[in-house]
Amino acid sequence: MKPSALRMPWLRATVVSFTVVMLWNVATALPAENVFAIRVLDDQTGRGVPLVELKTVANQRFVTDSAGVVAIREPELFGQTVFFHISSHGYEFPKDGFGFRGKQIKVESGSEATLKIKRLSIAERLYRVTGAGIYADSVLLGEKPPIERPLLNAQVSGSDSVVTAIYRGRLHWFWGDTNRPKYPLGLFHVPGATSRLPSDGGLDPAVGVNLEYFVGDDGFAKAMCKMPGDGPTWIFGLTVLRDADGRERMFCGYLKVRGNFDVYERGIAEFDDERREFVHRQRFDKDVPLYPDGHPLLHKVEGVEYVYFTEAAAVVRVRATVEAFRDLSQYEGFSCLFPGGREKSPQVERDSTGKVVWGWKRDTAPIRWGLQEKLLKSGQLKPDEAWLKLQDADNGKPVIAHAGSVTWNEHRRRWVSIFTQHFGSSLLGEIWYSEADAPEGPWRKATKIITHDKYSFYNPKKHPYFSAGRFLFFEGTYTHTFSGNPDQTPRYDYNQIMYRLDLDDERLNKSQVTNRDEPAK
Repeated sequence: MKPSALRMPWLRATVVSFTVVMLWNVATALPAENVFAIRVLDDQTGRGVPLVELKTVANQRFVTDSAGVVAIREPELFGQTVFFHISSHGYEFPKDGFGFRGKQIKVESGSEATLKIKRLSIAERLYRVTGAGIYADSVLLGEKPPIERPLLNAQVSGSDSVVTAIYRGRLHWFWGDTNRPKYPLGLFHVPGATSRLPSDGGLDPAVGVNLEYFVGDDGFAKAMCKMPGDGPTWIFGLTVLRDADGRERMFCGYLKVRGNFDVYERGIAEFDDERREFVHRQRFDKDVPLYPDGHPLLHKVEGVEYVYFTEAAAVVRVRATVEAFRDLSQYEGFSCLFPGGREKSPQVERDSTGKVVWGWKRDTAPIRWGLQEKLLKSGQLKPDEAWLKLQDADNGKPVIAHAGSVTWNEHRRRWVSIFTQHFGSSLLGEIWYSEADAPEGPWRKATKIITHDKYSFYNPKKHPYFSAGRFLFFEGTYTHTFSGNPDQTPRYDYNQIMYRLDLDDERLNKSQVTNRDEPAK
C-alpha cells in the first residue's frame, strides 16, 4: 500500500478499525488461566473502583483499571499467600490487628479474589476518560470492556484539561497538552474528539465514553488549534452560537504560552468544518481585562441571553451573539471597581451612601481571589464587603477556590459549582461543591466531595448534558504536577478521570443557600 493511500479518510478509518480488531483478538487470546484477578468494589454501590493501589511487601505495585480490576501475572506470587497493602484517594480499606490496611490473599493461577473498600469521598470515581490501558487488566483477563478502544486510542497516553461543547449534534471534546508513547514530546496544540450523546446512541455516562479522535496521517491525534507563534496553544471558553442565518458556529478563546507559563498573546478562533480544525479570527493584547475564558454557560437575564464564563463562579459575560462574542468591548466583568478599572491600579466604586457597587460592568476587571486580596490589604474593601467568601460548611474555615465550572441543576433548583481548592491537603487536589441563587453568586458555603493525598486534580469540568437531574457527572486532570509528589501513578497520571455526585446525598445539604444576599443584576 502506498503511503499516500492512507491520506484517504475512508481507507485510513478501515485500516485503523482492522488494527483495533486485531489487537483486541490478540489481547483476548491471552491465557486467562495464567493470570490471577483481584476485583476491588465500592462497598456502597458494588461497582468496581478504579485507581486503587495494591502493593506487596516486596513493593510490587498494582493499580486497578477502570473496571476496578488488577491482573497479576508475576510467576513468583502464584501458589503463595501474599499480603497486599491497599490504598486509594478518598477510599479506605480496614486495618488489621497490627494497623496495616490490607489483606492476605492466596494467589492462584486462573482464580480471583474480591475485596470491598469503603468510600470516604462523597463523589464516586467512575473511570478514566483518556490515556493508555484504560481497561488493560480487564483485557488481560479476557473480559470485554464497555468502550470500543480500551487499550490505546489515537496513540494518546495522557492529556491535560478538557473543554466540551455540543456542536452539529455531537459532543466535541478538546484537551490541552497531550502525551504519546512514541516520544517524550507530544502534541501541544489541542487534540480533539467527538462522541455521541447518550440520547443519540452514546454510552450511558455511568459506563463510559466512546471517543472518536480527529487523527493525522500517522494515526496520532491531530493538532486542532495550532495558532502561529512560539510555544503551546491552549483554548478555553468553548462556545456554540447561532449566527443571523441560524447556522451553528463554534468559537473559543485561545492563548499562546512560552517559558514558565508566560502568556504572551490571547485571541479568538473559530472551528472550520471543512478543515476540521480551528482557524484564527482575532488577536488581542495579553493584558486585556475581559475575554472568553473558563467554562461557558447560556443564561437569560431580563429576556436577554448571555454567555457566562465561569470559574468557581461566573466572572465574565457577553451577549450570546456571534458579533458580541467577537467584540471584546461588549464583554462585562462582575466587579466592584469603577467602570474601566484594572487590576494594576484598582479603585472600588461606592454609591452616595458609601455602599460598594457590585455589578456587571464593561471594560472592567472582574473580581477574582487575587484582586479581592489586593483590595482587602489596601483597605479599599472591608472583610464584610468581600464578595468571595466561601467557607467550609462543616467548620466555617475559609476555602480559596481555584478553577471550576458552574451550571444550573434542575434537581436542586440552584446554580451549582464544582471547583478545586487552592492550598488544600495538596496544592490543587481537593474538590468542593457549592450552591447559589445566581451564577455570579454570592457563593457562601461549600462541601468537600473529593480529596487526593499529595496529588493534583485540577480544572474540574461538569457535563450537564449527561444529567441535569439527581446525578452530576464531572471530570478533572489527575496528575502529580504541582503536588510536590515525585511518584507518578502508572497510566493514570496526567489524564482525565470521571466522577459522579449523587445530589441527594444528605452531606450536601450544608451547602444549600442559607444567606439570601440579593445577587447583583
